Amino acid sequence: MRAPVLAALALLTVGTLVAGNSDPLADRVAGKPVRCIDIQWNGGPEIVDSQTILYRESGKRIWKTGPVGECASLRPLDTVIVEVYGGQLCRNDRFRTVSVGMSIPSGYCRFRDFTPFDKVK
Repeated sequence: MRAPVLAALALLTVGTLVAGNSDPLADRVAGKPVRCIDIQWNGGPEIVDSQTILYRESGKRIWKTGPVGECASLRPLDTVIVEVYGGQLCRNDRFRTVSVGMSIPSGYCRFRDFTPFDKVK
């Protein structure tokens, strides 16, 4: 088991998928899912819906993940609290959320694999 370097890292999400906005993955092609991503080069997380979380690596690449199973507390504009082990975020790493105006975090959820989405050339 990996030892935690940071016990919890709170990242404020910014929901960009609101009525009238386009899908941020619409002009991108999915690559092969990976187990871990380097968090130092990624912005995010951005909660899209109860099954989708995006991390933006650059203008070219967006990583898509979501919870393993159901994570009822996952909603756009919530804050995600991630338990980080080393410099990577990996499948099965735990996270919780805090809703706007609340101070008590949700129960734990776990990440799925991370799928890269790159812009079409």
